[in-house]
Amino acid sequence: MELRQYFNVLLKWWWLIVAAVVVAGGASFLSSLSTPRVYQSRTTVMVGQTLQNPNPNQADIYLGQALAQSYTDLVRREPVLQATLDALGLQWDWQTLQSMLSSRVVPDTQLLEISVLDTDPKRAKTLAEEVVHQLILQSPAATDPEKEAERQFILAQIQDLKTNIEKSKTEIRQLDDVIANATSARQIQDARSRQSSLQTQVSTWQATYAQLLSNLQLSAPNSLTVVEPARIPTSPVSPGTAANVLLAAAIGLALASGAAFVIEYLDDTLKTSDDVRKVMGLATLGGITQIDGDGYATMLIAAQQPRSATAEAYRILRTNIQFSAVDNQLGTLMVTSPGPEEGKSVTAANIAVVMAQAGQRVALVDADLRRPAQHRIFELSNNIGLTTILLDSEAHLSNILQATALDNLKVMTAGPLPPNPSELLGSKRMGYLIEALKKKADIVVFDSAPVMAVADASVLGRRLDGTVIVVDVGHTRRGPAQRSIEALAAVSASVLGAVLNRVPTRNRSYSYYYSSDDQPSRARVTRAALQHLLSRRNGQSAHAATPSRLPSPPPATAAQEPGKSDAS
Repeated sequence: MELRQYFNVLLKWWWLIVAAVVVAGGASFLSSLSTPRVYQSRTTVMVGQTLQNPNPNQADIYLGQALAQSYTDLVRREPVLQATLDALGLQWDWQTLQSMLSSRVVPDTQLLEISVLDTDPKRAKTLAEEVVHQLILQSPAATDPEKEAERQFILAQIQDLKTNIEKSKTEIRQLDDVIANATSARQIQDARSRQSSLQTQVSTWQATYAQLLSNLQLSAPNSLTVVEPARIPTSPVSPGTAANVLLAAAIGLALASGAAFVIEYLDDTLKTSDDVRKVMGLATLGGITQIDGDGYATMLIAAQQPRSATAEAYRILRTNIQFSAVDNQLGTLMVTSPGPEEGKSVTAANIAVVMAQAGQRVALVDADLRRPAQHRIFELSNNIGLTTILLDSEAHLSNILQATALDNLKVMTAGPLPPNPSELLGSKRMGYLIEALKKKADIVVFDSAPVMAVADASVLGRRLDGTVIVVDVGHTRRGPAQRSIEALAAVSASVLGAVLNRVPTRNRSYSYYYSSDDQPSRARVTRAALQHLLSRRNGQSAHAATPSRLPSPPPATAAQEPGKSDAS
């Protein structure tokens, strides 16, 4: 399938795609509105004291990361969660809280991140805080009060030493100013002595500070410290209305597009001239749009609305038929279709009308002896017709052909329906009738039964100069269309091409519109081409006088096999 064909499929099913996108997006939007808002409160805990150590080693870092992985699992266990619920006085099952809580280790760090989801933002914060508190209480550092007291004492000593060191350094700098401004040697000596004493004291304090700090860090490798407290969330994290709507719309778009391509793949009907060429191996002679109207009589649009776009399409079709048989004398033409109700009778009638409008003498014969329609289209009597002249040796051709509103067009209706249509159409008398009609008209158009329904079209098609097959767009299936060509080829029928019937109006390839009263240039070219074709044939004066009564070969209704020709 070419890119253009993919685009055409999407263009054809645009309403399905738009509907799917709207329905999916709308359903997602309504669902999001009815879904309770969920808030997330998050807190972060540091495992160990490695960051406070100015000279951490690899063992401390690895130990902290390993402990963080363990705490990630521990925080979701029953002891921590049940203790949290008990502390808050919530009568929940601990597994309910477990479903609301998530924990993870920030990659390549000792940071443990704990999150709680809840529909109440304040409760989410409270739960996150209490979970961390219970986790700290159940850690080893929290279970040894003496170590915690020792740690707090060391922290206090470190703070005092830090204060003393900073104070002494400030005094040393002040003594530098005293020395600079001294007026006697005595003042200078006293200031320098004081500086030396203070410097010695600072050195001692610094050594003690470093030792205490080292002891503090070494004493707490498995401690938990909150570095990011929980906060009350201000905006919900779920549902994400905009994201949900976009995602649902994208899914609807994908599903509808996929459904469109599946439908097109499963749809084996003919829709375009490319389909006709690939399946039937025929050229498309023209395309006719849907003719609106009630009843057969309103379908004769070439006569009733000769200035319409559809009538012009029939004139284009007429010209293409003439050109397709330019190397041969086209005296007889059969119009058929692969199956019933595909528009062959209406097409045959309008072809006959436009040919008559071009100045040709046309005889239209309703050879569909199963479901005849030409008497309804032209509103003629069907008491006598084709079956009458084939069965009655005394019948006169001039009495069977009925006049129409067009002087150049006469119609032979089907007549009373016989029990053996195929035998009648294959009889010798039918061959004589064809020759007699060719002498009375420039072209004889036969409306035949569908090819695949019965054998009538195959029996008749081998006797005629050309055959046109009507294809109902979106209705004619590939299988019957291909088999109809094979059936006509088996009897050596000359198939001129196909006509696309009921072409959608959006297909502009077969759309013609003329709004002025003047004959368009396209129509003038068409008529000129047709006159050129007619000039190559024998004029009307070359036709010999036609007998009004057919010869009577015995018997008139003898069956004739489709493969044997006796028409000439």
